[in-house]
Amino acid sequence: MRILLSAEEISQRVNALADRFSAQVNDDWTVVALLQGAIPFAADLMRALEVRGSHPIFDSLWLESYRDARESSGKVVVRSDISRAIEGRGVLIVDDVFDSGRTIAYARAHLMAKGAAQTLACAFVRKPEALGQDIDAIGWDGPADFLIGYGMDDKGRYRGLPYIAALD
Repeated sequence: MRILLSAEEISQRVNALADRFSAQVNDDWTVVALLQGAIPFAADLMRALEVRGSHPIFDSLWLESYRDARESSGKVVVRSDISRAIEGRGVLIVDDVFDSGRTIAYARAHLMAKGAAQTLACAFVRKPEALGQDIDAIGWDGPADFLIGYGMDDKGRYRGLPYIAALD
């Protein structure tokens, strides 16, 4: 594997995103992490928002389109829904990788149907094939390589790496 982004570089990018969102994402918002890959990013972003005086509610939505494959199936499936009501609340959707745009689009529609007042979406990594697609913020423009670490996996492995690497 080749390390592409260090833990320190990840932290700097998370803090920049927290600076961007902290004025808008406040106590009236819910942060929804897309499971399973977004958990490290969502946890770091929540801590960074808290330090800036924003205290949103945290929830998660398990959407799946990859299973254990390295390419999306093209179909998004809800494995586990959010657990708290979001009617009238702003929702910040947090994902690990933005590539086809299907997962974010599905999450936006799903959460709006549940009564969200508005949605913002961010992903830590944007792949080249996603350029020009609808997302509010990204942490890093990554390469087309298959990525692991910081929540991204290969058949369940490597999610806990503190850096992002390309799998050779």
